[in-house]
Amino acid sequence: MEETISLQDLFKTLKKRAGLIALMTLLAITIAGVVSFLVLTPMYETSTQILVNQEASDAAQLTNQNIQTDLQLINTYSVIIKSPAILDEVSSQLNLDMTVEQLNNKITVATAENSQVVNVTVQDEDPAQAVEIANTTAQVFEGEIMDLMNVDNVSILSPAVLKENPSPVAPNPMLNMAIAAVIGLMLGVGIAFLLEYLDTSIKTQEDIEEILGIPLLGVISPIKEEAKLEQSTTSSRRAG
Repeated sequence: MEETISLQDLFKTLKKRAGLIALMTLLAITIAGVVSFLVLTPMYETSTQILVNQEASDAAQLTNQNIQTDLQLINTYSVIIKSPAILDEVSSQLNLDMTVEQLNNKITVATAENSQVVNVTVQDEDPAQAVEIANTTAQVFEGEIMDLMNVDNVSILSPAVLKENPSPVAPNPMLNMAIAAVIGLMLGVGIAFLLEYLDTSIKTQEDIEEILGIPLLGVISPIKEEAKLEQSTTSSRRAG
């Protein structure tokens, strides 16, 4: 006989294990909050913009072909910006106590679609240092690209600026706790159904019929303590 679980059984299990589910959810939220506020290091982000264009004395020379050429060069420039040729110089100028690989991991280079603007974004534990890295990287790239590719079509469009009260971009405690709440809830529900599945004890008349597969002929009602006491008193009186 196939075992089927009704929707009523599911809700009964959830209601029965509601305390466990709530405990797992609260525990997950607490752990996420502690890790977000006390363990993870706040990271600050800033960015600078670099414009890629053709040097021209006459505005008529800025044709669509020039722009397409610039767009094709942007992918190459994105690689060059994060290359050791640039980052070694940046690290040297700022006296950074980190390797090129570590500095590379702090920098993200991105471009908007069909745009001649390159965004150099830097994340660092120190907001002031993030600004210095972003601006120095842009300046070094602007100077070195002339020697590397023999072109002069790069200029700094918007340097990074240190805000008065910078806010960290990571971690996001509220988001982390919300995700942890969902995970804790799912984990609690999973454990609840697992415990219910592993619980093979017989508790009701229906359990007997379902497990043994035979009809129930009769039930012996439990004798309450008061009934036992009354019966014992009556027997004593009769004996006396």
